[in-house]
Formats: sequence, C-alpha cells, structure tokens
Amino acid sequence: MNTPESELPRAYGKPPLTGVLRSTPEDFRVDEILGYEPDGEGEHAFLWVEKRDANTDWVARELARFGGVSPMNVGYVGLKDRHAVTRQTFTVQLPGKADPDWSAFPHAEVKVLSSTRHKRKLKRGALRGNRFVLVLRNVGGDRSRAEEVLQAIAVRGVPNYFGEQRFGREGGNVAQARAMFAGRRVDRDKRSILLSAARSHIFNSVLAARVERDAWGKPLEGEIWSLAGSRSWFGPETFDDTLAARLAQGDIHPSGPLWGQGEPPTTDGAGELERAIAAQYTDLSEGIAVARMDQERRPLRLIPKDLQWHWTDKETLQLEFELPAGAYATVVVRELVL
Repeated sequence: MNTPESELPRAYGKPPLTGVLRSTPEDFRVDEILGYEPDGEGEHAFLWVEKRDANTDWVARELARFGGVSPMNVGYVGLKDRHAVTRQTFTVQLPGKADPDWSAFPHAEVKVLSSTRHKRKLKRGALRGNRFVLVLRNVGGDRSRAEEVLQAIAVRGVPNYFGEQRFGREGGNVAQARAMFAGRRVDRDKRSILLSAARSHIFNSVLAARVERDAWGKPLEGEIWSLAGSRSWFGPETFDDTLAARLAQGDIHPSGPLWGQGEPPTTDGAGELERAIAAQYTDLSEGIAVARMDQERRPLRLIPKDLQWHWTDKETLQLEFELPAGAYATVVVRELVL
C-alpha cells in the first residue's frame, strides 16, 4: 500500500463538510500542556511564550540572542505549528546572570507572557499534550451528518495517523530518507527527521490497512496494547472482558509499529499484517534497522479529550479539544472536512 498521506482512508467515510482551516493564524490556536509547574528557582528562565506565524526553532534562537547565550542554552518540549497562534514554554539557561527585560523582546509576532525560574532545561517530548481551538470558515455541506460524525469522534476517536507536516514539503521527507539509506550523506539533525518520516510512513500504511478493515479501534489476533497517556505497551494476550472494558473506557488502544531492528512484538493476524506492510517498504524498514532504532509502538486510536463544537454563524464552526503529546489536530479535522 503506497498511499500518499493526503489520501489515507478515513474512518467515517467521505467528510460531510467543506471548509477552510487556517484562513488566518488566529483560526488555529494551540496551548501547550506540560502537566507540571516550574520550580520557581534555578538558573533557567522559564518562559510562557505566545508566537504568531513564527517557527519554534527561530523563536528559540531569538530568545538565546536576547538573553546573550548560546542557542544550546534554550530548551523547549516540542515544535508548534507555524501558521497558527501558539503558546508554549521555553527555558533559557542564564548561569550567574539576571533575566533581561523579557517584555522588551524585539519581535512583534512573539510575546513573553510570563517568566519565572526553573532548575532544569526543558527536554523534547516531555509534555502531557496540547489544547486546540480551531475555526473552520466558509463551511458548507451536511450539518446533520457532521453532528453525527462529531458525536462518533467524541466516543470512538479517529485513526491516529501522523499528520502531513511530519513528511515535509509535498511529502518529500520519505524520498529523502530513501536517498539517505542509499548512501546520500545528511547532517545529524536532518538524519533524525528523515528516520522519523520513514517510520511514520510505515506506521501510517499499517493503520490505513486496518482502517480499511475497520480494525483500527478494535483488536486483531496477536494485538499489542498501548496504555493511554504513556509510551508503555503490553501483550499479546487473550482478548477478554477485562481488556474489552479497558478498551471501551479508553484506557488502552490497539497499537501499530514504529519500525526498528528485530521483529515487531505482534503475532498472528496483527503480526502478519505489520510484516507484510514492512515488506512493501524494504528499503525503509531495512534502513531503519541499520540505523539501530528499536521497535516501538504507537496507539492506532486517538480520542480527543473534552471535544466541544459550536457554530458561531451559518458558515463558521469552532472546535475545541485536547490531544496527547505526539498527536495531530489535523487528523481529527480531516474526518469532518474535505
């Protein structure tokens, strides 16, 4: 299955609506949820920053420049969408130095909303999730059907695909990964991006096959289960009433492979499917294994937390929800809007 990310199968059929997302950055708002509070002391400035139509890496470099330190002194937990209004945390290590006047940060598209101190540099990936407020404009289509789909998403969730932004401009990161595996030299940062794209492409292909079987939210034989809110997983084991109850409650999810060296832990039908998909992408799966990445797992199902929606007028729909770290708001929207 060599399906472009933009054409991956949907769980609820053809989307009931048409519309425009991100007509302005203000229509795509993201608030980072760390899940913990700053220490209040230490040599790191702990900054709550709002950026508009700005790249996270660029903001980090500008914060370092303003603080008079190396970019290596700046930490953040994750990249945020550029064409959006996002709020996220940065740390800036200022050993033996007082804070500059962060309110005088010289870029109109970036505001330091608050600052305190923290003992440690923020590490990538160390967050609980993100809260989204999305506005769809020029909306047309079947509103009653849209209501049914939204109700279903609130209960069943959506396929937990990696979003198109994972794959670079026009999806070019997978082709670049193939070139890298064939011997092209790339720098370390780019290598990490391309490895992630290769793994994500295999994962999306496995998930697409399970969506087509209507098996993305329920188990196959030999299933490995992901624990909600963590990177832990377990199985295979016999699917019984206890597992069925945990699945219905959203405590566990069926999982798919983040490919690596060795064999995936799935067996029987789930394992056969994963191995068959990986065999279609031998250059990617073998390249990932040669890079000595471990087999890991990712949930196949994504259930938005506290999903709310309302029509602000006849052509404008606002969505609000929370997603765990690593999940994409666009995969929720794609089930609703063509």
